[in-house]
Amino acid sequence: MPTLGIDLCDAGFTAAIAEKNAAKPLTVTDAKGIADWPGFAYHDGQKFLFGRAAEDQWFVHPRRVVHNYWARLAHEPSTVGPAGKPASFSELSFYFLREYIQRLAATGPMPDKLMLAVPGAYLKDAATEDEKVGLLLGMAGELKLPLVGIIDKACAALCDPRSSGFNPALPVVVLDLNLEEVELTLFTADQQLQRKDFIHLPQSGLSQLLKQLTATMGNRFLRHTAFDILEDGRIEQTFFRQTKDFLLSGALEHRYQINTATRAYEMVAKREQIAADAAAAVNALVQGLVTFMRNSPHASEPCTVALNSIAASIPGLEHRLRTAGFSRILRLPEGAAACGAACIGDVHITPPADLADIQVETGVPLGLARSSHVGEWEARLQKVRLAGPRAVPTHVILDGIGHPLGSGGRYTIGTGNGRADLVLPEMFSGADDCSIPLMREDGRLWFVDATAARDSGGTSGPAARTVIEAGDRLSIRYGSAAAEILFAYCTLNGSHRD
Repeated sequence: MPTLGIDLCDAGFTAAIAEKNAAKPLTVTDAKGIADWPGFAYHDGQKFLFGRAAEDQWFVHPRRVVHNYWARLAHEPSTVGPAGKPASFSELSFYFLREYIQRLAATGPMPDKLMLAVPGAYLKDAATEDEKVGLLLGMAGELKLPLVGIIDKACAALCDPRSSGFNPALPVVVLDLNLEEVELTLFTADQQLQRKDFIHLPQSGLSQLLKQLTATMGNRFLRHTAFDILEDGRIEQTFFRQTKDFLLSGALEHRYQINTATRAYEMVAKREQIAADAAAAVNALVQGLVTFMRNSPHASEPCTVALNSIAASIPGLEHRLRTAGFSRILRLPEGAAACGAACIGDVHITPPADLADIQVETGVPLGLARSSHVGEWEARLQKVRLAGPRAVPTHVILDGIGHPLGSGGRYTIGTGNGRADLVLPEMFSGADDCSIPLMREDGRLWFVDATAARDSGGTSGPAARTVIEAGDRLSIRYGSAAAEILFAYCTLNGSHRD
């Protein structure tokens, strides 16, 4: 019995079908044959338009277009609709979903089971979950959808069988770039894939970025051609469309073309230019991630950062992440949340007897996640979350015994078959190439992530490193073997104790 998965991503709805743990994205086109479903709504005075048709009116009739109703799913009124009676956010969401389902039905028979992958913000607390899930259940009942479950879409995305997978020994943070906001979700995979921490960054989504890029590229176009795209909303809309296509295509260059009744204007733009224009937004996003990881009690270093397909297309983001020390980056396939949700529903969810009994999930059994097992051993640094500076460690403590770090430039933790300064217990003897270097530089001690290149297929660039301070812990795992090393600062009569 195949299962349908739908990702309620306001930057672009996607759907997939799964059976026997094999997932296939579905192409859902609108009335004009365009497979693009951003969460825009437009009211022309007579009727509503949704998706790409509504987005194509954004710069032409900006006051008649709204694009935040999925992010703000609630009964409160929006700003568009018949005169004196604007539709509520929940009504717009229902109308959008109804049209999407109608177009989806044209692709083939409707499966017997449906899973919805929803924004993490819908499940951020009990009160919000009750409101958002209640509205979704009402829509499903009204549309007679065979809904069997609702799942956090970041969790679903990590279960897409098409993905190259993540290392389950390390935390993974999903960076979900949506239309209105960015969501950061931290997962651990000790016994199961489980959401541990979440934050959303408002006013930082794709719509804000595209508006900014359209303006900066428009100014560049004006300097190059002496033609102002702002003189007509339809021309600005055409320019916006070209900017969006350029941004998301990954192309190295794009030839902007604007035709008027009297002449044609052209400008060739480079990828480097759009990356420079997006730099401020990218820096703010990375800083938000750094702060999120610093404040989360469940974070440790190294970790994996998983980018949804939209975030992965933003020029400069991956480079900026690596510069900030995030060397393990996973690019999720397009439609990952829809494919993952469909697979989860196919093998893990039992259809409830009543819609009120629908399962809402923020975690799944680890066997459903798309994890990789390229490394036999793992080391992760657990930072102590304390305010203020801490001392540089002088000792490492293993199994209750302290060992001096000395003052050399390099200190190695590893197995007895190598030249390690600190030898791990005998149960680690089978761990090939287990060598964890600690480097001393500029008066500080650094943990070097020696396995990042191995887990990234050798494409991660220079090894990432993290400063070590007294109180931090290094967890090392090899199969069922585990060791925990504490970094300590020790003194005796005011001097370091060796």
